[in-house]
Amino acid sequence: MTGDGRPVEEFTAELLAREVFGPLGGVVEIGAVNATGTWRLADVSLGDFLHGRRAEVDVLLARLRSACAFDSTAMSIAWDLGWLRPHDVTAASLLLWPGGLTGVPDDPAELESPAVVRHMCQVGADLQLTRLLHASVTAAVTAGTEAKRGARALAAVLTAACALSGGPRPSDVLRLWRVAHLVHVLRPGSDASDAGRSAFRAYEHVLTATFGD
Repeated sequence: MTGDGRPVEEFTAELLAREVFGPLGGVVEIGAVNATGTWRLADVSLGDFLHGRRAEVDVLLARLRSACAFDSTAMSIAWDLGWLRPHDVTAASLLLWPGGLTGVPDDPAELESPAVVRHMCQVGADLQLTRLLHASVTAAVTAGTEAKRGARALAAVLTAACALSGGPRPSDVLRLWRVAHLVHVLRPGSDASDAGRSAFRAYEHVLTATFGD
């Protein structure tokens, strides 16, 4: 049991779900900005963006639930975080998604300039899609989902997420994931068990077969 009385398994599932649905917020906000084609925050309507892309969101959530074996409590975190509800997209929130890689201009007003907003979206999409892929593979491996079935579901997740973001291709994200995350899981000194390494390798092989090298 955890300190608040919940089973460890429930707490783990909640943490895994938060790791998955956190980056999804970046994907959605960045996608709404990219969809304007102007990169002016005054032109962004997250409500209209989500309404027009309900099919992609539904596929993404359904495949995540299948691959990661999330129950209704874990899935509700996607809504509790607020990313899938209409809200204002601000320069301050966009600044979170590149993880500090883009820096902060000397003049904070420049954060809303289209050039800076577009750069934050480009870097943020790369980072958050890569984090989403790693978190979802980790959750699927933790759930014990068979690699071929799980990776095929996650391929659909990645395809939908890339389409939503208006950013990189799934094959590009797969490459980023290998060098940013997978290499650390598979290195000899990592905390991963032999079974865990084998599972991650199996997911990578199916994803590579799906999207190519």
